[in-house]
Amino acid sequence: MLHFSHPVVHPSPPVVGQGQAEVEMVPPAQGQAVQVEVANGDGNAPAGVIMRDPWTRCGLVFRLLQAAFAAAALAVMASTDDFSSVTTFRYLVAAASVQCLWSLAVAILDAYAIVVKRSFRTAGAVIILALGDWVTGTLIFSAACGSAAITTLLSNDFRACSVNPCASFMNATAMAFLSWLARAPAFIGNLWTAVHRIQKS
Repeated sequence: MLHFSHPVVHPSPPVVGQGQAEVEMVPPAQGQAVQVEVANGDGNAPAGVIMRDPWTRCGLVFRLLQAAFAAAALAVMASTDDFSSVTTFRYLVAAASVQCLWSLAVAILDAYAIVVKRSFRTAGAVIILALGDWVTGTLIFSAACGSAAITTLLSNDFRACSVNPCASFMNATAMAFLSWLARAPAFIGNLWTAVHRIQKS
């Protein structure tokens, strides 16, 4: 059995239909290249591999948006001198770091799946992604809410924005909320795919 990619990414089974020839894998002789002919298919893709999952391409875009917004929130908050004195702001920096790393890791996996024309075929892999999205989404959302509360307290109640960089706090909080919003389509797509895979199995 030939393996072309990571075990998490599985090939689709060969599809034989009307007007499509069945592919037979023949071991090549020494010094002879393998030639595979697929009717009505992509000649660059390995035999029997079809990219059918639209969430992979859409998910890559949303993952990059999540990572970009989280990195912006992290950079803006870390650029201030006073964030380390407030526990909520330190929590936002930690949550944004986790969110950025998670989104970049899944984005790399999605990009690899697109390059090799594979899609996630197991319900287990999709469930892991959905759980990871849920955990990181909870972290970044709670951190953004806490930072928004502290920023509102400083600006409206204490009127202390003259001695605190409230604008930077607000910008970092807004970036954190945008990162959380960008994950909603990916989370819904992964959850829907996981339920669909479980129902089929």
